[in-house]
Amino acid sequence: MAKRDIALVVVAAGQGQRLGAGKPKAFVDLVGRPLLTHAIESIIALPDLAQLIIAVPESHLVEAAETGAQLIGDLPIAFEVVLGGETRQGSIANALAELAPESEIVLVHDAARALAPTSLFAKVADSVRQTKVSSLPVMRVVDTIKRIDGDTILETVDREVLRSAQTPQGFVASDLISAYAAAEADYTDDAALMQAAGHRILAVDGDERAFKITTPADLAAAELRFAGKPSGFRTGIGTDVHRFTEDSTKPLYLGTIVWPGERGLDGHSDGDAVSHAIVDAILSAAGLGDIGSNFGVDRPEFSGANGKVFIEGALELINAAGFKVENVSVQIIGNRPKVAPHRAAVESALEAILGAPVALGATTTDGLGFLGNTEGVAAVATALLAKSEGATSPEGRLAP
Repeated sequence: MAKRDIALVVVAAGQGQRLGAGKPKAFVDLVGRPLLTHAIESIIALPDLAQLIIAVPESHLVEAAETGAQLIGDLPIAFEVVLGGETRQGSIANALAELAPESEIVLVHDAARALAPTSLFAKVADSVRQTKVSSLPVMRVVDTIKRIDGDTILETVDREVLRSAQTPQGFVASDLISAYAAAEADYTDDAALMQAAGHRILAVDGDERAFKITTPADLAAAELRFAGKPSGFRTGIGTDVHRFTEDSTKPLYLGTIVWPGERGLDGHSDGDAVSHAIVDAILSAAGLGDIGSNFGVDRPEFSGANGKVFIEGALELINAAGFKVENVSVQIIGNRPKVAPHRAAVESALEAILGAPVALGATTTDGLGFLGNTEGVAAVATALLAKSEGATSPEGRLAP
């Protein structure tokens, strides 16, 4: 088994004013969990990690301690939380005071780089271990860089000799401790402090996932990336068609409500093409079949049933499978009925059932086919589902 010789310092004391979340940056949620939690999860997967020290604001000492202890569990990793300083450098100095004497390598990491993968921590640590030289992950600069004076552009800087710095930054523990003890100025990162103390810094390839989350736009980008994990969203599409009935007494139901003055649609149930298309869209998004396989025409209890019955049944199935509806869009296709007078009422009725936004539209086929001949009505629906937290898959569909 490899020797655990790495101590890792996480700087999580920044107030995050540019992020504008009203709390320290490291404790802002990313996909439902704080940035610090995401960072710790990648860190503790490092096989050679012996000690984790986190510097946080006084207001979040307890939360950080509880979070770290829960994530580390029974892993053989010593864990401390220290009070952050007035500057980044002050926070790291406080953390280094708690460094275990047997630590040979120190990695310093910003919690704001919450998506940095475990492989990057290992790469930096390996570089320090093999060379005994401080190591810094860097990324190539892809933009054209200009040097300016006020609002005047002076020259174009050769970007081939430029790199953007990331964390974690790695150091021989004794070198970093000595450099901090001798520091007489405040530096923007530890590599600069080490250079000022006369140490060489090696560049290692960085990782695009280790970008710094500083602004709301950065947070949005992180949510989209989320370390390459599936988003948890599913989309589905559903269609349904019904012909107009010869029974002049049967009312027209679309979107669960009656459309006064219109001839109804044939069907085993109420012929509500809109509701049935929505049910198919919801079920297909969740991978749970379709309206026929769950509420088939062989089920007498659904004879003449309102579309609301099928939508509520579909919601039960997807909720059991761990999904919820985010939004639904449905389009009615046909020459009649006219949709505009009923749009608001249908959207309101469906939103009340689905608990999500609904958009209703309409179109024609320019006189083509049975829809163009006003023989019936078709509907096409799309649904967006999201995975619910802590939900499990169902054992099966509604019992027949």
